This record gives sequence, structure tokens and C-alpha cells, in this order.
Amino acid sequence: MLAERGYRLGLLARSAEVEELGKDLGALAVRGSVASGEDLARFVEAALSRYGHIDAVVNNSGHPAKGELLDISDGDWKDGFDLLLLSVIRMARLVTPFFQRQGRGTIVNISSLWAVEPSLDAPVSSTLRAGLSAFTKLYADRHAREGIRMNCVLAGFATTYPVPEKYAAAIPMVRISEPEEVARVAAFLLSDDAAYVTGQSLRSDGGLTRSF
Repeated sequence: MLAERGYRLGLLARSAEVEELGKDLGALAVRGSVASGEDLARFVEAALSRYGHIDAVVNNSGHPAKGELLDISDGDWKDGFDLLLLSVIRMARLVTPFFQRQGRGTIVNISSLWAVEPSLDAPVSSTLRAGLSAFTKLYADRHAREGIRMNCVLAGFATTYPVPEKYAAAIPMVRISEPEEVARVAAFLLSDDAAYVTGQSLRSDGGLTRSF
């Protein structure tokens, strides 16, 4: 979707599929993990080498370990922290100096509805994505005056993963999201149409969450 809207892309993922996607989109493709500070630094360096500047970042990671709340190991908690929260902090450290020199820049974090309604089905995700929303607000407070924005998309269930029936049946829109519907929200937050939006965690969950 971003390629269709004129963005020149850099893609980072662990799978070899990222290289094929890069070819399809005419994009920079780098194999690596968002949980690795070294891989993130290598990716940013490659993007700067190819394009000369970075205007926008989308942080979109996978799913951390699940399990019974007190049975989740220290290692799984730490891996989740690296994957969901420290990856965003590290990326912000890497790109913010360039944003500051440009006088503008935008970051969108693809997060989850668990950030606002924690679930025992996803303890690590629920805990750390709430932290990600807090970091997003703090980053916005610090850098908004410099023309730099950060927001989160709190995505609900999408067709990219199996959805437990108890959740699918509870969605007021009576259907599961297509990934393109989350992508449109992210694209909006990156765009100048959202120029006055920062520090927010915007829900895209079909009305599933009930808190306000």
C-alpha cells in the first residue's frame, strides 16, 4: 500500500520472502530481526546509503510467547521485550537524529488491542504493548515541537492468523479485519492528513474493545 502511494521502501524481516517482496516492489530488502540492535543499525545504514534520507518508519513485529501468566519464563519475557518494545526504542534512537536535521519525520507502531484491554490469553503482548503506548506518548511529548510524530495502531484480529471463535463472535462488525484495513490506518497516520496527530494509540479492531 505504501509503495502504491509513492513511498520508496526499505524492508527488514527474518524470512527470505522479504527479498522476493523487495524485488516485486523495487524496494531495499534486508534480512534481519527487529529484536537485534545490530540488524536494525545495519538496516538503517543501508536505507540511508540507498535513499539518502528517511522520512517515515513503520515498526511491525511478530507475536511473543504465550502461556499461563506465572509460568512464562524469564527468557520469554525478555525476548518479548526485545521484540515489541526495545525494537521501537532502538529504531527511534537510530532515526531521530536524521528527523531532527530534516525538521520532520513520522513513526507508526503496529500494536494490538491488548494494549488497552489486557488478556490472559496474551500476557506478554498485553503487558509490553501497554508499555509501547506509554513510550509512544513520551516520545511524542519530547519531539512534537521538532515536527516529529509517533503513533500506534492498535490492530484487532486479522485474517493473517487464525482467530479463536470467542473473539471472532464478539466483534461488533461481525467480521475479521483484512490486513489492508490496518494498512490504511497506518498510511493515514504517516501522511500529512494526520499532521496534527501524535502520541496516540488508534484502535482498528472492528469495535471489539469496550474501554474508553
